[in-house]
Amino acid sequence: MMGLAGTGMAQGQLAVSPGSTDFGSVIVGTSKSQTGTLTASGASVAISSASMSSAEFSLSGITLPLTIAAGQSVPFTLTFTPKASGSVSATSSFTSNASNTASESLTGAGTAPPQHMVNLTWDSVSTVVGYNVYRGSQSAGPYAKVNSSLDASTAYTDNSVQAGQTYYYVTTAVDATGAESGYSGVVQALVPTP
Repeated sequence: MMGLAGTGMAQGQLAVSPGSTDFGSVIVGTSKSQTGTLTASGASVAISSASMSSAEFSLSGITLPLTIAAGQSVPFTLTFTPKASGSVSATSSFTSNASNTASESLTGAGTAPPQHMVNLTWDSVSTVVGYNVYRGSQSAGPYAKVNSSLDASTAYTDNSVQAGQTYYYVTTAVDATGAESGYSGVVQALVPTP
């Protein structure tokens, strides 16, 4: 008769730290990243895949499949990129040969980007019935009229600006006969991001 011998191997455990991550408020269209750690204990752990229950969260910093030796840790990065305003909850899960299930709770809130505007004022010119406001993307023009009708006041608010852009403005004065003056001096406005 032949004797058989063998040695039992303990299955490793996989820990995700932290167990939950709150990204706080993040402006829609921007991203915020936080780091985490995967740790193997008891025996090495082979991680075959990772998944996120929401497309607004993503994982980077590690390449799967990945084997972590017992007692070792590997850092990773989670990124939250909200697509709309409101709260989002998700779970990141790691599929492995560990004896336990490793996952992390994720939360964040998308907030609407701030509404930007450019407020313009200028000195009045006598004998005019109104003003036109022109905007361009370069200081030398070309310029396009942004007010829909002649503006009788000496102030204008441009609500159609985009974050991170630079705009150049000029005004013209229009008299009672409809004659329009040349462009005023150029004013530059840098709209903040976001």
